Amino acid sequence: MAQEWSPRSWQGHEALQQPDYADTAALAAAEAELASYPALTSLNEAQALTGRIAEAQAGRAFLLQGGDCAESFAEFSPANIDASFRLIMSMARSLAGASGLPIIKSARMAGQFAKPRSVDRETKAERTLPAYRGDIVNGIGFDEDERAPDPDRMFRAYAQAYATLSRLRSLAAAEAEQLYTCHEALLLPYEQALVRQEGSVSWGSSAHFLWIGDRTRFPGSAHVEFARGLANPLGIKCGPSLQPDMLLALLDTVNPKREAGRITLISRMGANNVEAALPPLLRAVKEAGHPVLWSCDPMHGNTVKAANGYKTRPFERILNEAHAFFAVTRAEGAIPGGIHIEMTGQDVTECTGGTVDVTEQNLGDRYHTHCDPRLNPAQAMELAELVAEMLRP
Repeated sequence: MAQEWSPRSWQGHEALQQPDYADTAALAAAEAELASYPALTSLNEAQALTGRIAEAQAGRAFLLQGGDCAESFAEFSPANIDASFRLIMSMARSLAGASGLPIIKSARMAGQFAKPRSVDRETKAERTLPAYRGDIVNGIGFDEDERAPDPDRMFRAYAQAYATLSRLRSLAAAEAEQLYTCHEALLLPYEQALVRQEGSVSWGSSAHFLWIGDRTRFPGSAHVEFARGLANPLGIKCGPSLQPDMLLALLDTVNPKREAGRITLISRMGANNVEAALPPLLRAVKEAGHPVLWSCDPMHGNTVKAANGYKTRPFERILNEAHAFFAVTRAEGAIPGGIHIEMTGQDVTECTGGTVDVTEQNLGDRYHTHCDPRLNPAQAMELAELVAEMLRP
């Protein structure tokens, strides 16, 4: 029997990718204050999104998730919000025009502040400091004050999320559109503080849709424990190390009632791994009868370091992974129902390639990301057009 769930029950499990806060009293005070703040999203909105994802699972809609790899305090502005909103809408129109399907639009905005890291500490010039984990945790500058995890940063993240969401809702209403928000539920003290309850139902009010990352979806994970009790639709990132038995155990944990629309499996294999790693997962889920939406994240498995030191993603690999995902999913009798992209409305030079060619030599021209490289508008639209062609009846 599963233990009784509460917003705090994750604390009895292994919590990876969490900052080491020096002042635990300040952390507790921040959690308590945030718990008294207004919800950012409503239960009705989250439940409505679950219903729409159920439609996508049945092939009657398509899920588009896109936005920043990690929102920053420095880049926060109405102009940047507006640009990313317009890009999402343009991509959605391209997808809808080709497929004839309703497009479910979900922005990686208004909450995508925390980032998992491959190392806990970074060393530069013989100095070792805590890794940068997103502006909600610490600063990107390489000094002791900047890198010290500070729980008060959660207040600024909440305020920016609130303002961003307000702006997005205004823009969506002006175009008679419905736009949802999504992010990785990574920083558990923040996510816990924003859990709200109506009757016996709890939901994570920090976003409409929350996902569990590839680094935190292991057996006994605190993130899995936290997510399983929420009414939100949930995502699980599926990388090449994920085995079928583990995936089925995760699905049994987070969706024991096998509710349609609740779970989206986000494949992020890398272009060279899709054909070998994805089919066993597709077959296992199909045989077990779990209702899921299969979505493609062609970004995270295709990150490389350029010769000049910049972290980048070759656009050709991104396109190749998306193409392989659609081909393999359909070959296994499943529905390719979504695309999950790190992108921005700003004209950045972070991913190489594309029609408006970005080369390794000009990556530094407009490389603004605080973490992972993002597609610029031209590249994002080119990807949307490729996906649109694959969706064409």
